[in-house]
Amino acid sequence: MVRIRYFAWLRHKTGIGSEELALPDGVRTARQLGDWLAARSPGFHEAWTSTGVVRMAVNHEHVEDDVELGPDDEVAFFPPVTGG
Repeated sequence: MVRIRYFAWLRHKTGIGSEELALPDGVRTARQLGDWLAARSPGFHEAWTSTGVVRMAVNHEHVEDDVELGPDDEVAFFPPVTGG
């Protein structure tokens, strides 16, 4: 099972903070997972398309969207972070 965590406005738009699921057939990368999640419901679709930018981390490391996922990975989706 992959554990997925949603942060900031992604949590608000999806309505959940985290979930666990088996990777669907054909989903091997973080981007493919994001695309699959976006097709699940209007809230997920809006979260992935409203700003055009969603950052990802796998097992607490920032990754590019083409990173391959394993069955026991933790995937976090979050908006860009700004500082001051």
